[in-house]
Amino acid sequence: MCTDSLCCRAVSHTLQGSAMSRYRAQIIGAAVLVILAIIGIFLVVLPAKEVTMPADNMYGIVLDAGSSHTSMFIYKWPADKQNGTGVVTQHSECDAKGGGISSYAGKPGDAAKSLEECMNHALKEIPKSRQHQTPLCLGATAGMRLLKEINQTESDKVLKEVRDKLSSYPFQFKEAKILSGQEEGAYGWVTVNYLLEKFIKYDFVGHWLNPGRNTIGALDLGGASTQITFETSQNLENPDNQMNLTLYGQAYTLYTHSFLCYGQDQFLKRLLAHLIQTQGVLNQVINPCYPPKFNISINLGKDVFDSFCTKKYKPANLDAQRNVTVVGSGNYHQCVNNITEIFTFSNCNYSMCSFDGVFQPRVTGSFMAFSAFYHTQKYIKDITNIALTSPSHAVEAAKLICNMTITELLHKANLTEKSVKYMKNLCSMSNFVQVLLTKGYHFDNTSFPHVSFEQNAAGASVGWALGYMLKVSNEMPAESLSVMKALPSGPWKGIIVIFIAFVLFVLGYCLMIYRNRND
Repeated sequence: MCTDSLCCRAVSHTLQGSAMSRYRAQIIGAAVLVILAIIGIFLVVLPAKEVTMPADNMYGIVLDAGSSHTSMFIYKWPADKQNGTGVVTQHSECDAKGGGISSYAGKPGDAAKSLEECMNHALKEIPKSRQHQTPLCLGATAGMRLLKEINQTESDKVLKEVRDKLSSYPFQFKEAKILSGQEEGAYGWVTVNYLLEKFIKYDFVGHWLNPGRNTIGALDLGGASTQITFETSQNLENPDNQMNLTLYGQAYTLYTHSFLCYGQDQFLKRLLAHLIQTQGVLNQVINPCYPPKFNISINLGKDVFDSFCTKKYKPANLDAQRNVTVVGSGNYHQCVNNITEIFTFSNCNYSMCSFDGVFQPRVTGSFMAFSAFYHTQKYIKDITNIALTSPSHAVEAAKLICNMTITELLHKANLTEKSVKYMKNLCSMSNFVQVLLTKGYHFDNTSFPHVSFEQNAAGASVGWALGYMLKVSNEMPAESLSVMKALPSGPWKGIIVIFIAFVLFVLGYCLMIYRNRND
């Protein structure tokens, strides 16, 4: 029992302070519970919306095994897809070192080894979690088609070697095959129209839609073949030239044809073979398509007659080891005449033909010319300042180029001596493109201006690989989008305000206690 009045008052004051602290703690605890209860009621009572989360990306790899080199393209698309087809964009690209896989015939292991650098690039670019779902495909084009014609056993060995190599990677290997010319042409057409948003377009409110635009035709010029493909409603008299596609829920009927041996590299060999056949196997061959006074030594076997495409020109008892000198004369008229003679414009068994007896309906609409078409046109424009917008412009530009020396060509194109191998053939290619488009495909003064020469479209390389990837994405199952519950923005903002006010209250209370203790 306390007898000292001062001591009693101190104890009493302490007890009262302790009771007050407990009271305040109880009040704060109750306030916290009330606020949490209010927030809980909001979360339960307020209507929640279902929010669709963005789809993860799926990936795909296409190896374009061309006649002169192999390129690898990595594509990606949202896993949910649109009307069964992926909305595909190019993610990455890699050019394999060395020649095309057909050049490794008779060299076991080299074709597979040539792909290693690009495949290691793919391992770095594609997330590990997606690699086992990533389709991996290789399509070989005219180079392998030619090898198959010459030696099917070697062609089969190269393909098996490539398949075994690609199967060793952690991707979903699907196939390594030789594409038909029709497939190559059709997939090139798909690429062009997809990149130009002729099939599907992202509108301003964030939805994918069919823009209802007319498609455009595709003109592809590779090393060993050239392709023409366009949508048409005309009667296709030869069913081999018809291909039907369905993309994003829409059906398309295409005319397509691939001309083997009319690619840039093989046509230039055919031109040399034609000149040698015409002039005879002499120590010196005059080439009216080479720049004036330009000369080069060539091997009759390796450089001309070892190709499947030149076998009909091959003289009897040819010494394939023999070298001859080819001398340029830079004569436009003789050049264009010799090039025209390589085409066959007679013997058409249909109502209309392009050349070599191949049926072709009338060209309609706009066209995009790419690959070697683009590079030839670019050199022509850089050197002559003439754009290929009409048949007369093509003739005018070819005449100017054929009259230039190799030095003038290099100077006007701002190129070094390293580019002689391209410039020496520019007169040949200028006339070849002119004859192919006007006399072959029948582009005239009305339709020629609707041909555009392009290397890229919408930031992606133009070729058959992207079109092929779209076809593969059709076969891949779509993934379901993840859905989350979310409050409308208004109530959510209200809850945030309550939390902020509560935090401020707690901070203020802590500050008050701190000051009372110091006092």
